[in-house]
Amino acid sequence: MIAQWFSDIGPWSWMVIGVALLALEVMSPGVYLLWFGVAAILTGLLSFQLWDFAFWGWQMQVLAFLILSLASVLIGRRLFPATGADDTDQPLLNQRDRQLVGRLATLTEPIVNGRGRVRIGDTLWRVTGEDMAEGTRVRVVAAENGELRVEAA
Repeated sequence: MIAQWFSDIGPWSWMVIGVALLALEVMSPGVYLLWFGVAAILTGLLSFQLWDFAFWGWQMQVLAFLILSLASVLIGRRLFPATGADDTDQPLLNQRDRQLVGRLATLTEPIVNGRGRVRIGDTLWRVTGEDMAEGTRVRVVAAENGELRVEAA
């Protein structure tokens, strides 16, 4: 049954496959199916030109699709390179604890045995550092795993 479907595949089948892949690309996140859809449409266009030739059987069509898929992916990656997370104008977005490095605050709970609490804005943060009394002004020097490291200001 599958062999029969492959042997019956023609130019319009490739066009339908290409349009279906492009439609799926619109509904899915990322840019994955776009290049395969383009390759299928190009294979369909190529099939319109070569349909009457004896060598243009389903094997050659599938081989052409695979080659065109690889080529379109490589060309697409070159034309539209992936941007890294470091290329943003707000590298600390969604990293609230790291945004606080350098800020001054007052301890709301003393640091005892290296642990205490500080209120910054409307949030109470766990802090680590040298033992200090409640009410001491501190500067946030680092942020790790949702916990702030502080030192006396």
